Amino acid sequence: MSAVALCLGSACSERGAAYYRPIAEADYPKADGPGEVLAPHEADDAARLAAIIHAHLLHLYGTGPVRRDAHPKAHGCARATVTVHADVPQALRRGLFAAPAEYPAIIRFSNANEAVQRSDHEKDGRGMAIKIYDVPGQPLTVAPDDRPSQDIIMINYPTFLVASPDDYVTLVGYVDSGDRLTQLLQPLLVFTAIGWKGTMNALGATSSLIDNPLNTRYWSMVPYQLGTGADAQAVKYSARPCQQRPVVIPGGDDPNYLRHAMSATLAAGGACMELMVQPRTSDAMSVEDSRYEWPEAQAPFVPVATITVEQQIFDTADQNAACEALSYSPWHALPEHKPLGAVNRLREAIYQRISALRRETAQNPVPAPLEQRPLEQRPEGQQ
Repeated sequence: MSAVALCLGSACSERGAAYYRPIAEADYPKADGPGEVLAPHEADDAARLAAIIHAHLLHLYGTGPVRRDAHPKAHGCARATVTVHADVPQALRRGLFAAPAEYPAIIRFSNANEAVQRSDHEKDGRGMAIKIYDVPGQPLTVAPDDRPSQDIIMINYPTFLVASPDDYVTLVGYVDSGDRLTQLLQPLLVFTAIGWKGTMNALGATSSLIDNPLNTRYWSMVPYQLGTGADAQAVKYSARPCQQRPVVIPGGDDPNYLRHAMSATLAAGGACMELMVQPRTSDAMSVEDSRYEWPEAQAPFVPVATITVEQQIFDTADQNAACEALSYSPWHALPEHKPLGAVNRLREAIYQRISALRRETAQNPVPAPLEQRPLEQRPEGQQ
């Protein structure tokens, strides 16, 4: 019991003290969107989270290139077109959805676990990150070595693990700790950090088996703004296959079967997904506490765009290198789509720090963005 008490006092957690860089309140995202409330000491919590993750990644990768702290195993990056519908309801015609249009996009599909060699047959969270180019307007931030984009980041589970920034710091400190005692006690420590609801969400978000990244539904988990000023409302995103097929997990022991399933689908003829927006319909649907789903019966998702993943061959060394170099962030967003809530505000500091670390440790020149590359890798007959 004394060992447990010691760890519960954070003595066994990663603190990242050597990498701590304070964030001035003036430089931290403002909590001025619909339903937002800034937590006490939130900017400092963001700085501590960034430091803990920085320390963990350096320990994990040593002198080699540092990968993403979340969703490091990519199944691939695929070219796509996002077509905004002509019948988007008037109340949702803001930013990306303001008018019917087609935009080029690069979509990265991934596994959540930090172990990049982990088999796809292991239960995990599965991610879909969309980078949409040529959208009119100036994003809040732009990735270095890329051009402006509107990013939408989702996972195949609808809710997040924590609401409180303090709890987030505690959780990441335990999860990223290299201390053997902490690793042994991790299930108990995680439960003490995020409670019953957070623990159930964590289990749900990391327990899926899918047959193909293109045959899966994804959610943003956390909310975003739609519109600006008095016009602004809180929404969440979701994407689902245009036609859901029965899920059939393949047999065998191929550790990368999701990449191969996606590759086969896109080599044969492409895929279609539907992008949806869920407007918040009640103040009881929390913006700050993303542990709780906004019930679809009370707040239905509205289809706003079609995502066409074109026929292509993406699994080449050149394109995989370009995929690894891409940077996705919820803050690569127009003001009309500003991220909302504590989790998103914390992400701004974390994503900037880890993106910079990845660039600093990269051992090869940054490849050209995928959408600017010649299309010689497309299957015969595709232009």
